[in-house]
Amino acid sequence: MPVEISVIIPHLNQPELLRGLLASLFAQGVDSGRAEVIVVDNGSRALPLAEVAAFPGVRLVEEPVPGPGPARNRGAALARGPLLAFTDSDCAAAPGWIEAILARFAADPELAVLGGDIRMTVASPGDPSPAEAFECVYAYDQRDYIERLGFSVTANLAMRQTTFAAVGPFGGIDVAEDTDWCARARAQGLQIRYAPEMLVFHPARRSMAELRAKWDRIIGHRYAARRPGAAGAARWTLTALATALSVPAELPRILSTDRLDSPRARARAFRGLAAIRLYRARRMLATLVSPAARGGNLQWNRD
Repeated sequence: MPVEISVIIPHLNQPELLRGLLASLFAQGVDSGRAEVIVVDNGSRALPLAEVAAFPGVRLVEEPVPGPGPARNRGAALARGPLLAFTDSDCAAAPGWIEAILARFAADPELAVLGGDIRMTVASPGDPSPAEAFECVYAYDQRDYIERLGFSVTANLAMRQTTFAAVGPFGGIDVAEDTDWCARARAQGLQIRYAPEMLVFHPARRSMAELRAKWDRIIGHRYAARRPGAAGAARWTLTALATALSVPAELPRILSTDRLDSPRARARAFRGLAAIRLYRARRMLATLVSPAARGGNLQWNRD
């Protein structure tokens, strides 16, 4: 049976989570031959040899250039399927994820790029930390990313092999590779579609320190891309102030979301929201006066 889809997974020091992802893929028939799985290790302390060996047919390769973008590029270069599906080693694919991708592309010959839904999981179901509760509401809002902002995160992204070749490889660790790649795709007139039935689960960040590290990286990328000069600095400052002042306006969203199921979880989500938005505002203002605040965390999952 010819390979119809290649699933590409960058990996770095998350062997147990990788095992869970591979199990979720094999539970939906990866071993039938229709799909191939390529794990690209990006410099782990130890290769996930045992984890990969537990799932026959999975290929394990290495990419020495740091960053999930280069790892994904390595996998795409080796892929045999006409469709490429990208997810992350700390995710788990919901039942029917692969079939949802295949069905969407089969039904629409003009479809080029597809992004799916991402739901968060917490360490103690029903008792999320403020950071976890915040992430359940705000992390990976793929419908908004795709339909309003025009990009899909690479934790749940699929495309035709020909589309990837036309747009070109993902960027390195110095850029937000998902937004950068999708911007280049849109510049070629390609539309990114949202598929809610194409679902993966992602663990929420458990601590505010993890959230701050994430936003250090994002703010560093955004600062590098901002308009130069006084006008750019003024717009950056206004954005920082608006971020701080936006907290009360988000209360209706937290109260009405279907991603939290208790008043305590909603209260924790609001605490997490206030803490991280105020941190973002302070960090953004700091970048204007401190070069040290502009670099962010460019180590992705490296210790």
